[in-house]
Amino acid sequence: MTTFASGTDTLTRDALTVLQPGFTGTTAPDWLLRRLGEGLASVGLFGRNIASPEQLAALTAQLRAERDDVLVAIDEEGGDVTRLEVRTGSSFPGNHALGAVDDVELTRQVALELGRRLAACGVNFNWAPSADVNSDPANPVIGVRSFGADQDLVARHTAAYVTGLQAAGVAACTKHFPGHGDTAVDSHLALPRIDAPADVLNARELAPFRAAIAAGSRAVMSAHILVPALDPARPATLSPDILTGLLRTELGYDGLIVTDGIEMRAVSATYGIEHGSVLALAAGADAICVGGGLSDEETVRRLRDALVAAVRSGELPEERLAEAAERVRALARWTRAAQPAHPDHAGTDIGLVAARRALHVTRVDSFAPLVTAPFVASLTPMVNIAVSTETPWGIAAELTRLLPGTETGSFTGEHAGEEALAAAGERRIVAVVRDEHRHEWMGRALDTLLKARPDTIVVEMGVPQATPRGALHIATHGAARVCGRAAAEVLAGA
Repeated sequence: MTTFASGTDTLTRDALTVLQPGFTGTTAPDWLLRRLGEGLASVGLFGRNIASPEQLAALTAQLRAERDDVLVAIDEEGGDVTRLEVRTGSSFPGNHALGAVDDVELTRQVALELGRRLAACGVNFNWAPSADVNSDPANPVIGVRSFGADQDLVARHTAAYVTGLQAAGVAACTKHFPGHGDTAVDSHLALPRIDAPADVLNARELAPFRAAIAAGSRAVMSAHILVPALDPARPATLSPDILTGLLRTELGYDGLIVTDGIEMRAVSATYGIEHGSVLALAAGADAICVGGGLSDEETVRRLRDALVAAVRSGELPEERLAEAAERVRALARWTRAAQPAHPDHAGTDIGLVAARRALHVTRVDSFAPLVTAPFVASLTPMVNIAVSTETPWGIAAELTRLLPGTETGSFTGEHAGEEALAAAGERRIVAVVRDEHRHEWMGRALDTLLKARPDTIVVEMGVPQATPRGALHIATHGAARVCGRAAAEVLAGA
C-alpha cells in the first residue's frame, strides 16, 4: 500500500505526481526515495542509470519498495537510441530498418520482444515509438528514428509497434506530437519551426498519431516545435490549441500526455523550466519529463513549488493539475493490471532477423566476400543529442569477430579521405558513413577514397539518400550493433 509523508497536502502531492524526473547513479538516491513517499509517481531512466539487466532489475525493485505503483520510464527506441545497451549498441534495429522491411508483423514482434526485456527489468513505461514522418531528409534529430518518409507506412508500423510493446505490459508513449519529421533544427538546441499548411499537416504528420490512438497508445509525447498553422505563438508542448484542441478534442485522445524533456533549449531558453512546466500543464499536458540534463533534488523541488505557486496564484487551475495527476495514476494502474503476452518467436534472435532483412545491397561491381582482414574507415559525423555518445556504432567490432586482424580508424572533416587512405595502407578499405547526403565533407572523402581505391566498399548506416557507390554498397538503415553485424556477415560471406 502506498503511503505519503505526513503533512504533505493534496496540492503538493499532485504537483509531485506529474513530474517525471531522472537522477544520476545506478542506485536510487535517498532524496528520490523520499519524494516517492511524498507523492512522486514516475522516475525516468537513462543510460547513466544502467550497468546490466541484473543491476536495472535491482534498481527498479528498490524504487517499488518505496512506492509499489511507480511508473519507471525509459527512452528505449532500439536502434540508435538505446539505454538498455548504451555501452554495447542495441540488439534491435531501429524504426527506419523496420520501415525498410515493411512487415508489420515483424515490427510487432520486435516491439514485443523489446518490451519483454524491459518488463523483465522492471520498466513499465517506454518513451517510444517515434511516429514522426521523416519528410525532410536533412532532419538532424529524427532520421533513422523514423519508420520512413511515407505517412501511411509510418502509420501502420507505429500501430504495430504500440500493439507489440503494450502486449508485453509496457505502456507505449508515441512521439513527438504533432510530428517532428519536417524540421531542420534539433529541439534539444533551439526551437524548430514547421511551416506546412494545415491540410498537409493533417494528411501527413497526424496520420501516424491517429493510428497510434486507434491502437490504444497509453501515452503521447509532445514536441517542442512551433507549427504556425496550428498555433503561431507557442510551441506544441505549451499550446492549448494543439494539446487540448487538436489532440484531446479533435483526435479524441484520452490517455496520458507527457512533454518532451522540459530542459531542452527549445522551451527552457525562452520560458525557463518552471514557467514552461506551468504553461505545459495549463495547455493540457499531464506529465513533465525532466532529467535528461537535469537530475537533482533541487530541480524537482523548484518544479513542484512552481506548480503549487501557479495554482495558488490562479495561473494554473487546481482542477487541471488534479486531472493531470489522476491520469498519471491511471496509467500506473494499467501497468499493474496488464497481463504480458509471451513472444511467439521463442529461441529466435528477432532483432538480428529484422536487421538482416533490412539490408539493401547494391553490387556496383562484381564482389567476392572478404577473406583477409580489411581496414574499416569510419567517416564519423557529430551525432544528435538523443543518441548517447557512449553508444558504439559501425561494423568494425562485428567484422573483427568474423575476420580477426581487422583494423579501424575514425575520420572527420575536410582531410578525412586522405587520412583514411594513409591509415589503411595496402588493406582493402571498408568506408562506413552515416547520412552522406547531409555532410558535404563526407561525400568528398568518399570521392577521394574511391578515386584512389575503386575497390572500396561503402556501408551507409544512416538514411540512404545518396546514390550507391563503391565496389559494394550496403544500406543498413540504422547504426545499431545488430545492423553492423548483419552488414559484416555479408562482407565476410558468413
